[in-house]
Amino acid sequence: MKKLVVLTGAGISAESGINTFRDAGGLWEGHDVMEVASPEGWRKNRELVLDFYNQRRKQALSCEPNGAHLELAHLEEFFDVTIITQNVDHLHEKAGSSKIIHLHGELFKAQSTADPSLVYDMEGWEIKPGDKCEKGSQLRPFVVWFGEMVPMMEPAIEEALRADIFAVIGTSLLVYPAAGLIQYAPKNIPKYIVDIQIPELGFVDQLRRIEAPASIGTKLMSEEIIKNYA
Repeated sequence: MKKLVVLTGAGISAESGINTFRDAGGLWEGHDVMEVASPEGWRKNRELVLDFYNQRRKQALSCEPNGAHLELAHLEEFFDVTIITQNVDHLHEKAGSSKIIHLHGELFKAQSTADPSLVYDMEGWEIKPGDKCEKGSQLRPFVVWFGEMVPMMEPAIEEALRADIFAVIGTSLLVYPAAGLIQYAPKNIPKYIVDIQIPELGFVDQLRRIEAPASIGTKLMSEEIIKNYA
């Protein structure tokens, strides 16, 4: 069974109603991203940051996987599939995918501010001021903020190096370090990119471009790779 590695970004969840990270003005739900997605923002106004992510969780609870998420789960019947996602939502899990690397954290988990290794599954959608870890420290969203290390990059790179097929769905490939993962995939393997607006990627060999919304493009890609490589 061939190994399919898929990097997904905000575009795959947009069709499920989860807003992409920034609009044209560089804002996220009306906030400058550095106010709600940086260590500096956290130090400046914890209540704002906690409320911001509480609202993201509340919204995400009403969202369901779309055709792209479901198609990737279906591909596990034909390939050894690993999904590397830049998204913090849990739509890949809800769709049934079994191997998922969350590069930027997970929305429905909380993390200790005293000990980053202490991570907790959340039962509801709120982290409140005063909610503490077992060491007595305030809980924060389990999300990688601007300026923080991306601890799951090394496992993601290892997966990319071992890929027989590499796909990118719903991401502009402008956010590093995730955008560099396609360069770790072996040069001679087939590569796919699915997005409504595909950037210029002159450095990538064996690249098949599918310029379409994620649900449509992922279905087209799936049919093609099952036919040619399964």
